[in-house]
Amino acid sequence: MGSFRFAVAATFTAEPLERPLLFWGDQLGGEFEVRFAPYNQVLQTLLNPGGEFRANTKGLNVILARVEDLGTNGQAEKAAHELVSTIREAAPSLACPLVVGLCPPNPECTKSAEWLESHRKVEELLASAVRKTRGAHYLPDSEVRRLYPVADYYNSQGDQIGKIPYTEAYYCALATTLVRLCHALHRPPFKVIAVDCDNTLWKGICGEDGPEGVEIDPPRQALQEFLRKQWESGALLCMVSKNNEQDVLDTFAAHPSMPLELSHFVSNRINWEPKADNLRSLAEELSLGLDSFIFLDDNPKECAEVAEGAPEVLALPLPERIEETSRFLNHVWAFDRPVVTEEDRQRNASYVQTLEFGREVKRARNLEEFVAGLNLQVRIEPVSASVLPRAAQLTQRTNQFNCTTIRRTEQELQALMRDGYECRTVEVADRFGEYGITGLVITHRAGDALRVDTFLLSCRVLGRSVEHQIMRWLGEKAAADGLNTVVVPFIPTRKNSPARQFLLAIAEGEPISTQDGFEFRFDAARLKELRYQAPKKSDAPAVEEKPAPVTAQTRSVDYGRIARDYSTVDRIVAAVRSHGSGPGTAVTGTETEQKILQIWSEILQRPCSSVNDNFFDLGGHSLLVVLLLMRIRETFDVELPVDVVYSGDLTVASLARAVEAHKLGITDPEEYAELLAEIESLSEEEARALLMREDPETTHG
Repeated sequence: MGSFRFAVAATFTAEPLERPLLFWGDQLGGEFEVRFAPYNQVLQTLLNPGGEFRANTKGLNVILARVEDLGTNGQAEKAAHELVSTIREAAPSLACPLVVGLCPPNPECTKSAEWLESHRKVEELLASAVRKTRGAHYLPDSEVRRLYPVADYYNSQGDQIGKIPYTEAYYCALATTLVRLCHALHRPPFKVIAVDCDNTLWKGICGEDGPEGVEIDPPRQALQEFLRKQWESGALLCMVSKNNEQDVLDTFAAHPSMPLELSHFVSNRINWEPKADNLRSLAEELSLGLDSFIFLDDNPKECAEVAEGAPEVLALPLPERIEETSRFLNHVWAFDRPVVTEEDRQRNASYVQTLEFGREVKRARNLEEFVAGLNLQVRIEPVSASVLPRAAQLTQRTNQFNCTTIRRTEQELQALMRDGYECRTVEVADRFGEYGITGLVITHRAGDALRVDTFLLSCRVLGRSVEHQIMRWLGEKAAADGLNTVVVPFIPTRKNSPARQFLLAIAEGEPISTQDGFEFRFDAARLKELRYQAPKKSDAPAVEEKPAPVTAQTRSVDYGRIARDYSTVDRIVAAVRSHGSGPGTAVTGTETEQKILQIWSEILQRPCSSVNDNFFDLGGHSLLVVLLLMRIRETFDVELPVDVVYSGDLTVASLARAVEAHKLGITDPEEYAELLAEIESLSEEEARALLMREDPETTHG
C-alpha cells in the first residue's frame, strides 16, 4: 500500500489500535504511521488547522465515538448534532477520506430503555449525515462485528482505569476493518470476476451428470449469491470453463431458481482451451487489463496454471472444505467495494452496449460513415458535488486511455479545484445507449497555454470520436480564454498506449521529452478544427514502448493468504501479539512466571527472558500497564488492583507472586510472604501431611 498515515481522534483511549494497524502495514507491504489526537478532542481535531487531520495528506482520518461519551440525559443527542455539523464543515476540505465509526457501548447502558432510544437516534443521525457528506464514510459497529465477530468486546477494568473500554480482540477487529476500508479506498478496483462452472458454480459435472443432475448445494448457493451482489455493485461476470458450451447453457435452463442467470454474464469462454488463454481473450474483448481480473476455480491446479500463464490475474482457488467458501469470499479484500456509484450499477448494461458497438464496427464497410451515423452526444460539464465520487473513481480505474494515470481521491480533486484547476466530467451517449460519466478532463492556466493535468476516457467509449471532440473543446476553451496553446503531458505506462497513439495521430509535430515522459503542444486555433479520421493500420508508434515485465506475482498483497490465515479475530490477535516480540528465550521459573514473561514480550514487543527485569525499565508505561492488567485477567482469571502493577519495582517475579496470592484469596503481600516462608521451612513429610489435611482427596492421586 505504500506509506500511509492513520490519524485517529476518539472519545475513548484508542491507542491499542496502533499495534494491529502496524501489523497490517507489514502484511500489505506498506509503511503505516499511526497518530492519535489528544484524548476526547474530536471537535478540536476537526477544526484545528494544525491538527492531526489537517496534517494527514495520504491515508485515513478516523473518528471513533461512544454514545455514552457524548453525554447523558439528552446531552448525547445535542452533542451528536454538534459533531455532525462540524464533520459537514471540515470533511470536504481534508486531504484524506474521513471515516466515522460509532463503537459499541458499555453493556450496562443498554439496560435502560431511555438510553437505548437515545443511542438509536444518535446512530441514525450520524449514519445519515456522514453518508451525505463529501469525503466521509460511516463505519457502523455492526459491520465490524459482521466481518470479525467478537463474543466479548467490553473490558470493564480497562474502561474504569484508563478509558480503554474494549478487549484486545475488539481493538484488533476494529483496526482490521479500518485497514480493509483504507485499502479499498486507495487501490484500483478489480473489474472482472471470471468463474469456473463444474464443482464451482454447482456441485457436479454437467457433461457427465447431465444438466439436471448437478446440484446447487448451500456452499454453491452462497457463492452464486455473493457473485450476484458483486454484479449489482458493478463487477463484470464471465464464465471460463473447460466444457461443452451447450451443456453449460442447458444447466442454466434446468435450474431457473439459481441466483445467477445467463444474463448476468457479460461474456464467456466455454471451450477446451487453456484458461489463461481464454482470460487473455476476454481481456482483449472487454478492452481491460488482465490485472483487473479475479479468477475463481475449485481446482488449485487450474489456478496454478492461470497464475503461470496469466500472472496479472488474481487466481483464487476455493477452499478444499467447500463449506468454508462463504467465509473465504467475505475475507478476500479484493472484493471490497466501499463506494458504489450509479455508473457502477449500470456498468454491465453499458458493456453489453460496448460489445454490440464492437460487433457493428467489424461489420461496417466505412468507419468514417459509421462514426458519423452514431448520433454521438458528448457533454462536458464542471464536476459537481454529486459526481465527485465518480470523478475520483475514474482516476483510480482508468488505465488505457489515461494520459498521466495520476490517481486521486475526492479530497485531492477538491484541493485542485480550490487551487484554481478546472475539473470537468465527460458524459457520453449514442444510438447504442447512454454510457454515463466516462471521462474526466482537468486543466489549468500556465502562462499563455492551457495545460491539461488529466485527460482520461473509459475504454467503453473509445473509437467513437469522443476523444476528438474533447480535444476540439480544449482548443475552443483555450481560444476563449485568450490562450494560444494547449499542452497535453503524457506519462507512459505499461497500459496507456491507446492514449499515446491517439496523441501521436493528431500531433502537429514531435512530442517534447520531459523527465516523466513526453509533452504534446497543440495550436489552439488548429485544434478547434479537429475532426475524426479513421486510424490507418500502417500508422506506427513514433515512441518506443517499454512495457514493464510481468513476473509470477507482481501483486504485493496476497489476498488468498489473508483470507485463509486471518479470517478470524483469534488468529489476528495471535499474529499481532507475536508481531515484533521476537523469538522467545528459554527461561527457568514457575509456570506462572513463564506465562507472564510471554505476556511481557508481546506487550513490550521485545524478547524478555529474566524474571527480575523491571517492567518500566524495559519500556513499559501507563497505557501498557492497563493492557498488562487486562492480559493478566484474561490469562489467570485474576483482577489485580492497580497499585500492584504501578509499583516502581514491578518485575515478572513480583507480579507472579501477586497473581498466585490473589488466586489463593490473599490480598496482603506481607501475609503471602509469611505463608511462603512457612511453607519453605517445612520438611517434605510435614508439607505432605499439611497437603493431606487441606485436601484429603489428594491421597488417592
